[in-house]
Amino acid sequence: MSAMVNSYLAVDLETTGLDPKREKIIEIGALRVLDGQVQETFHTLINPRRKLRSETIELTGITDEMVALAPDIEEVIGRFLTFSQEIPLVGHRILFDYSFLKRAAVNQGLKWEREGVDTLELCRALMPPEKKKSLLAACAYYKVEGGGWHRALADAWRTHELYQKLMTGHGTEHPERFLAKRLSYPVKREQPASKRQKERLQELLKYHRIEAPVQIDYLTRNEASRLTDQVISAYGRLGTGTGQMDGVQKPR
Repeated sequence: MSAMVNSYLAVDLETTGLDPKREKIIEIGALRVLDGQVQETFHTLINPRRKLRSETIELTGITDEMVALAPDIEEVIGRFLTFSQEIPLVGHRILFDYSFLKRAAVNQGLKWEREGVDTLELCRALMPPEKKKSLLAACAYYKVEGGGWHRALADAWRTHELYQKLMTGHGTEHPERFLAKRLSYPVKREQPASKRQKERLQELLKYHRIEAPVQIDYLTRNEASRLTDQVISAYGRLGTGTGQMDGVQKPR
């Protein structure tokens, strides 16, 4: 049997939302761990090129001002992949983080296939059924301390420490649960929005006097098409009436 994973990349992201097809990374935190010991850390904010929702700001403490001067994901993803080397990933609901990172990698023409261990799955299997299994609850149960919840690097540290506690407490009895599994998230490279798509969207926003919720020059074709459809659905086509749409507001 393969050995339990004890060299890995503990990773955590903060994002604008939960769907990797629609939302963006705003922070990456990661620890490179060799034989159970942290060797190096990686941390950066990311500019999502859109306004953050109030609930995102409240949850993370990350503001529009904080990400305004941060690099784009295109500038960061290559460095992150180099930092991650070839070791497995460890995360709490690791497929969530992997899906955002892989989409960013594929969009830059970079191939990235990984194995990983999910601490959420471990907690579901090893903690008492009646206990909550969120990262916060699991860390409280296993007495993993630390502040700064919902910030990527702090949560990556906690994920690493939680994993070590799980392995120390349950690895001898259940070594098979600490083996890396292939992570699967199929994704195709997205194309940038065409000039005509951006012009049409700008015309709609200007006509309906709507503040753009994103920076249009950074939209993909799918994003531009989706936002155009949302504007038309909420406000109408050129020459028609008005309405309301989540995330798109008229200026005061």
